[in-house]
Amino acid sequence: MDEGLQDYKEQQKSINNFFPRFPNKPNFKGKNILEFGCGRGAFSLNLANEDPKKIVAIDTNPHYINFAKKNLNTNFQQHYNKINFLHQNINDWKTDLKFDYIITKEVFEHTLDLPKVLNSMYKLLNNNGLVFAGFGPLYNFFNGDHGYTRAILPWFHLLLPNKFLINNANRNRKNKIQSIEQLGLNTYSLKKYREIFNNSEFEIVYFKTNCTSNKLAIPFKILSKINFLEEYCTFNIFIVLKKK
Repeated sequence: MDEGLQDYKEQQKSINNFFPRFPNKPNFKGKNILEFGCGRGAFSLNLANEDPKKIVAIDTNPHYINFAKKNLNTNFQQHYNKINFLHQNINDWKTDLKFDYIITKEVFEHTLDLPKVLNSMYKLLNNNGLVFAGFGPLYNFFNGDHGYTRAILPWFHLLLPNKFLINNANRNRKNKIQSIEQLGLNTYSLKKYREIFNNSEFEIVYFKTNCTSNKLAIPFKILSKINFLEEYCTFNIFIVLKKK
Protein backbone atom coordinates (compact mmCIF):
# COMPACT_ATOMS: atom_id res chain seq x y z
CA MET A 1 0.00 0.00 0.00
CA ASP A 2 1.21 3.51 -0.80
CA GLU A 3 2.72 5.08 2.34
CA GLY A 4 0.65 8.26 1.99
CA LEU A 5 -2.58 6.31 1.64
CA GLN A 6 -1.67 4.15 4.62
CA ASP A 7 -1.04 7.25 6.77
CA TYR A 8 -4.32 8.75 5.60
CA LYS A 9 -6.23 5.62 6.59
CA GLU A 10 -4.57 5.62 10.01
CA GLN A 11 -5.73 9.23 10.43
CA GLN A 12 -9.25 8.20 9.49
CA LYS A 13 -9.35 5.45 12.14
CA SER A 14 -8.64 7.84 15.01
CA ILE A 15 -11.04 10.65 14.05
CA ASN A 16 -14.03 9.32 15.98
CA ASN A 17 -12.01 9.17 19.22
CA PHE A 18 -11.27 12.89 19.30
CA PHE A 19 -14.39 14.85 20.28
CA PRO A 20 -15.82 12.24 22.71
CA ARG A 21 -12.85 13.07 24.96
CA PHE A 22 -14.19 16.60 25.45
CA PRO A 23 -17.28 17.56 27.49
CA ASN A 24 -19.13 18.83 24.41
CA LYS A 25 -18.68 18.68 20.67
CA PRO A 26 -19.03 22.11 19.00
CA ASN A 27 -21.69 22.89 16.45
CA PHE A 28 -19.62 23.68 13.36
CA LYS A 29 -22.52 24.65 11.10
CA GLY A 30 -21.77 27.96 9.41
CA LYS A 31 -18.47 28.38 11.27
CA ASN A 32 -14.95 29.08 10.05
CA ILE A 33 -12.49 26.39 11.13
CA LEU A 34 -8.70 26.19 11.07
CA GLU A 35 -7.02 22.83 11.40
CA PHE A 36 -3.45 23.21 12.64
CA GLY A 37 -1.20 20.35 11.54
CA CYS A 38 -3.67 18.67 9.21
CA GLY A 39 -1.35 15.93 7.98
CA ARG A 40 -2.89 14.26 4.95
CA GLY A 41 -6.25 15.91 5.53
CA ALA A 42 -8.50 13.15 6.88
CA PHE A 43 -9.81 15.18 9.84
CA SER A 44 -10.72 18.25 7.77
CA LEU A 45 -12.47 16.12 5.18
CA ASN A 46 -14.50 14.59 7.99
CA LEU A 47 -15.31 18.02 9.48
CA ALA A 48 -16.59 19.17 6.09
CA ASN A 49 -19.61 16.92 6.65
CA GLU A 50 -20.59 19.15 9.61
CA ASP A 51 -21.63 21.96 7.22
CA PRO A 52 -19.07 24.62 8.25
CA LYS A 53 -18.78 27.84 6.30
CA LYS A 54 -15.09 27.28 5.51
CA ILE A 55 -12.20 25.05 6.59
CA VAL A 56 -8.58 26.05 6.17
CA ALA A 57 -6.16 23.21 6.92
CA ILE A 58 -2.44 23.94 7.25
CA ASP A 59 0.68 21.83 7.61
CA THR A 60 4.41 22.49 7.23
CA ASN A 61 4.97 19.22 5.33
CA PRO A 62 4.49 19.85 1.58
CA HIS A 63 4.08 16.13 0.83
CA TYR A 64 1.12 15.90 3.21
CA ILE A 65 -0.53 18.94 1.64
CA ASN A 66 0.02 17.64 -1.90
CA PHE A 67 -1.63 14.35 -0.92
CA ALA A 68 -4.55 16.18 0.74
CA LYS A 69 -5.14 18.41 -2.29
CA LYS A 70 -5.05 15.50 -4.72
CA ASN A 71 -7.38 13.45 -2.53
CA LEU A 72 -9.81 16.38 -2.24
CA ASN A 73 -9.85 16.97 -5.99
CA THR A 74 -10.21 13.28 -6.84
CA ASN A 75 -12.44 11.79 -4.16
CA PHE A 76 -14.20 14.66 -2.35
CA GLN A 77 -15.23 17.10 -5.04
CA GLN A 78 -18.41 17.88 -3.07
CA HIS A 79 -16.16 19.64 -0.51
CA TYR A 80 -13.91 21.37 -3.04
CA ASN A 81 -15.21 24.89 -2.33
CA LYS A 82 -15.35 24.31 1.43
CA ILE A 83 -11.76 23.24 2.22
CA ASN A 84 -8.47 24.93 1.47
CA PHE A 85 -5.31 22.92 2.16
CA LEU A 86 -2.24 25.14 2.61
CA HIS A 87 1.47 24.45 3.02
CA GLN A 88 1.92 27.06 5.74
CA ASN A 89 3.81 27.78 8.95
CA ILE A 90 1.29 29.39 11.29
CA ASN A 91 3.89 31.77 12.74
CA ASP A 92 4.74 33.20 9.30
CA TRP A 93 1.19 33.42 8.01
CA LYS A 94 0.14 36.81 6.70
CA THR A 95 -3.64 36.64 6.49
CA ASP A 96 -6.76 38.62 7.34
CA LEU A 97 -8.74 35.42 7.96
CA LYS A 98 -10.38 34.92 11.35
CA PHE A 99 -11.69 31.63 12.74
CA ASP A 100 -14.34 30.51 15.19
CA TYR A 101 -12.53 27.27 15.99
CA ILE A 102 -9.00 25.95 15.75
CA ILE A 103 -8.71 22.17 15.84
CA THR A 104 -5.43 20.36 16.35
CA LYS A 105 -4.94 16.66 16.85
CA GLU A 106 -1.67 14.92 17.83
CA VAL A 107 0.42 17.96 16.94
CA PHE A 108 1.38 19.90 20.07
CA GLU A 109 3.92 17.27 21.17
CA HIS A 110 5.74 17.98 17.89
CA THR A 111 5.47 21.78 18.17
CA LEU A 112 8.93 23.10 19.02
CA ASP A 113 7.90 26.60 20.12
CA LEU A 114 4.43 26.10 21.55
CA PRO A 115 4.17 29.54 23.25
CA LYS A 116 4.77 31.24 19.91
CA VAL A 117 2.21 29.01 18.17
CA LEU A 118 -0.39 29.73 20.85
CA ASN A 119 0.20 33.44 20.35
CA SER A 120 -0.34 33.03 16.60
CA MET A 121 -3.53 31.05 17.23
CA TYR A 122 -4.83 33.75 19.55
CA LYS A 123 -4.47 36.36 16.82
CA LEU A 124 -6.29 34.18 14.28
CA LEU A 125 -9.38 33.59 16.42
CA ASN A 126 -12.53 35.65 16.60
CA ASN A 127 -13.48 36.92 20.06
CA ASN A 128 -14.59 33.97 22.23
CA GLY A 129 -13.11 31.61 19.64
CA LEU A 130 -11.99 28.19 20.87
CA VAL A 131 -9.00 25.90 20.40
CA PHE A 132 -9.66 22.17 20.75
CA ALA A 133 -6.37 20.29 21.15
CA GLY A 134 -5.63 16.67 21.95
CA PHE A 135 -2.14 15.25 21.83
CA GLY A 136 0.26 12.58 23.05
CA PRO A 137 2.18 10.56 23.95
CA LEU A 138 4.01 13.11 26.08
CA TYR A 139 7.79 12.85 26.01
CA ASN A 140 8.14 11.57 29.59
CA PHE A 141 5.72 8.68 29.01
CA PHE A 142 7.18 5.23 28.35
CA ASN A 143 6.96 5.61 24.54
CA GLY A 144 7.20 9.40 24.47
CA ASP A 145 9.97 9.33 21.88
CA HIS A 146 7.44 7.89 19.38
CA GLY A 147 10.03 5.24 18.60
CA TYR A 148 12.21 7.81 16.81
CA THR A 149 15.28 7.25 19.01
CA ARG A 150 15.03 3.46 18.71
CA ALA A 151 15.27 3.09 22.48
CA ILE A 152 13.98 -0.45 22.79
CA LEU A 153 12.72 -0.56 26.38
CA PRO A 154 10.07 1.64 28.07
CA TRP A 155 11.36 5.01 29.34
CA PHE A 156 14.89 4.24 28.03
CA HIS A 157 14.85 7.48 26.04
CA LEU A 158 14.81 9.26 29.44
CA LEU A 159 17.56 7.13 30.97
CA LEU A 160 20.08 7.05 28.13
CA PRO A 161 22.30 10.06 27.26
CA ASN A 162 21.01 12.24 24.45
CA LYS A 163 24.25 11.70 22.52
CA PHE A 164 23.59 7.95 22.47
CA LEU A 165 19.96 8.49 21.41
CA ILE A 166 20.99 10.84 18.61
CA ASN A 167 23.61 8.39 17.31
CA ASN A 168 21.06 5.60 17.52
CA ALA A 169 18.47 7.63 15.63
CA ASN A 170 21.02 8.51 12.94
CA ARG A 171 21.58 4.89 11.97
CA ASN A 172 20.38 4.44 8.38
CA ARG A 173 19.29 8.11 8.20
CA LYS A 174 20.35 10.12 5.16
CA ASN A 175 19.74 13.44 6.91
CA LYS A 176 21.61 13.26 10.19
CA ILE A 177 20.26 15.04 13.27
CA GLN A 178 22.13 16.92 15.99
CA SER A 179 19.37 17.07 18.61
CA ILE A 180 16.22 15.26 19.74
CA GLU A 181 14.19 18.31 18.69
CA GLN A 182 15.28 17.71 15.09
CA LEU A 183 13.28 14.48 15.24
CA GLY A 184 10.20 16.67 15.64
CA LEU A 185 9.81 16.21 19.40
CA ASN A 186 9.73 19.19 21.75
CA THR A 187 10.59 17.00 24.82
CA TYR A 188 8.24 19.11 27.01
CA SER A 189 7.28 17.68 30.38
CA LEU A 190 3.70 17.68 31.70
CA LYS A 191 4.78 20.44 34.07
CA LYS A 192 6.11 22.47 31.14
CA TYR A 193 2.85 22.13 29.19
CA ARG A 194 0.86 23.33 32.19
CA GLU A 195 3.18 26.29 32.56
CA ILE A 196 2.87 27.20 28.87
CA PHE A 197 -0.92 27.04 28.85
CA ASN A 198 -1.24 28.97 32.11
CA ASN A 199 1.07 31.70 30.83
CA SER A 200 -0.69 32.09 27.49
CA GLU A 201 -3.30 34.77 26.76
CA PHE A 202 -6.00 32.09 26.61
CA GLU A 203 -8.53 31.13 29.24
CA ILE A 204 -8.33 27.41 29.96
CA VAL A 205 -11.89 26.10 29.64
CA TYR A 206 -11.07 22.41 29.96
CA PHE A 207 -7.93 20.43 30.81
CA LYS A 208 -7.76 16.68 31.23
CA THR A 209 -5.02 14.08 31.05
CA ASN A 210 -4.98 10.36 30.26
CA CYS A 211 -8.12 10.45 28.13
CA THR A 212 -8.87 7.03 26.69
CA SER A 213 -11.36 4.18 26.96
CA ASN A 214 -8.60 1.61 26.49
CA LYS A 215 -8.59 -0.68 29.53
CA LEU A 216 -4.86 -1.27 29.15
CA ALA A 217 -4.35 2.34 30.22
CA ILE A 218 -6.04 1.86 33.61
CA PRO A 219 -2.76 1.16 35.49
CA PHE A 220 -1.26 4.40 34.15
CA LYS A 221 -4.35 6.36 35.16
CA ILE A 222 -4.03 5.01 38.69
CA LEU A 223 -0.27 5.52 38.96
CA SER A 224 -0.52 9.08 37.58
CA LYS A 225 -2.45 10.07 40.71
CA ILE A 226 0.73 9.52 42.74
CA ASN A 227 2.59 12.84 42.70
CA PHE A 228 6.09 11.64 41.86
CA LEU A 229 4.76 9.25 39.15
CA GLU A 230 2.35 11.65 37.44
CA GLU A 231 5.01 13.01 35.11
CA TYR A 232 5.94 9.54 33.83
CA CYS A 233 2.47 7.96 33.71
CA THR A 234 0.61 10.73 31.87
CA PHE A 235 0.30 9.90 28.20
CA ASN A 236 -1.94 12.61 26.71
CA ILE A 237 -3.58 15.98 27.22
CA PHE A 238 -6.95 17.22 25.96
CA ILE A 239 -7.53 20.92 26.36
CA VAL A 240 -9.96 23.64 25.30
CA LEU A 241 -8.65 27.22 25.18
CA LYS A 242 -10.83 30.31 24.78
CA LYS A 243 -9.86 33.70 23.45
CA LYS A 244 -10.75 36.19 26.15
